[in-house]
Amino acid sequence: MSDNNVKTVIEALLFASEKPLLLEQVKDVLDNLATDEIRKNMEELKDEYEKTNRGMRIVEIAGGFQMITAPVFVSFLRKLYKQRRVERLSTPALETLAIIAYKQPVTRLEIESIRNVNVDGMIKNFLEKGLIRIAGRKKAPGRPKVYGTTRQFLEHFGLKSLDELPKIEGFLTLKALQDSPALLAAKEERDGSEESAKDS
Repeated sequence: MSDNNVKTVIEALLFASEKPLLLEQVKDVLDNLATDEIRKNMEELKDEYEKTNRGMRIVEIAGGFQMITAPVFVSFLRKLYKQRRVERLSTPALETLAIIAYKQPVTRLEIESIRNVNVDGMIKNFLEKGLIRIAGRKKAPGRPKVYGTTRQFLEHFGLKSLDELPKIEGFLTLKALQDSPALLAAKEERDGSEESAKDS
């Protein structure tokens, strides 16, 4: 199969996939074409989209690749979907999720000792949304559950991996943490406007 045909197939797979597409998934579809060759074609396709200023972009997220709309067109998409109800994460929810992301694996009591509020409802909500998972049990009296983030968390915040979270050293408050680049999407989601995200 020629490179052009490989790229065409990859483009179709990206368009059809609701989740980030793993190289292994593409490999299975393309009769076990070498992973390096698939990545090379994926990167070339990604560059073509950027160089020709297309309305779509290909980004690497949560260990896979996904086709997204170009960020420059956000204002137009907002107009198109202004009637669509988007569930937003509240400030307390973002704070709790940030604690889990940075301190994982972490118990409910450890989260509550930082936040000074009961987080049972938030933990349940995050588990239902697939943003966190039970990562095991702590070797402590009562063997409490410990929580960590999921691939869905990475997808939600547009991160390739947890390594893309900014270093927590230097953050003085959780508010500063919310304003960090890695959680900027969450802040924009909370504020509901591009302008407020830019101003922060």
